[in-house]
Amino acid sequence: MFEIGTSLREARLRQSLDLNEVERRTKIRGKYIRALEDERFELLPSQTYVKGFLRTYADVLGLDGQLYVDEYNSRYVVGDDESGLGLRPRRSTSSRQQRHRRFESNIVLIVLAAIALVTALVIGAWKSGGGDTPQPRYQRPAQQAGGATTKIPKVGVLVVIRAKRGNSLLEIHAKGANGPLRYQGTLLKGGTPLKVWARRLWINVGTPENLQVTLNGHRASFGGTGQPRVLLIDRRGVHPASAA
Repeated sequence: MFEIGTSLREARLRQSLDLNEVERRTKIRGKYIRALEDERFELLPSQTYVKGFLRTYADVLGLDGQLYVDEYNSRYVVGDDESGLGLRPRRSTSSRQQRHRRFESNIVLIVLAAIALVTALVIGAWKSGGGDTPQPRYQRPAQQAGGATTKIPKVGVLVVIRAKRGNSLLEIHAKGANGPLRYQGTLLKGGTPLKVWARRLWINVGTPENLQVTLNGHRASFGGTGQPRVLLIDRRGVHPASAA
């Protein structure tokens, strides 16, 4: 076990980096960097941001980002994201450790079963489609060969998101905050555009000013600068989640 915040601060100071330079390199706001170093995780918007920021910050410092995420997961029990982080120290009892090991074993089995199922579905779709690589139904390509534009769905909305100005954390669910997860992670600047289709989408975006968005082929905006936003998207457009 090691102190997450102290380790990050010491690594930054050894490299003679101030908070402004770290903010420039990581694209993480200075107040969130300070919160990570002080282990004030309740000041960040959600667990997704805590883990994403920890990994990004540690990687920029030349450290093992996944190690810091694993340490965070092992030291804190996290409540419902919708009601806040709800952090409390881990109880270091043998029974909790045994439950934790059983939980990890179950997760491994579930993941292996899911991989096997997805592999079987992909192979079946490949054979039935004559060898063509299958496309997920909610990630339809923006263009076909020769520049032909994808047919816009008559029902629902096709959202295409590009990280034009920098990286951004994204969490996207179909229907609402508790609906099926469509994407969770960091969209990298200049990387492959993210394409998601659904009747309605709930999206938590970390750095909206870094993104370029189109809805059914028309330019749209997530709005706001410098602050994460929680939004709902349908054929009418983009709406703040609290107002939809």
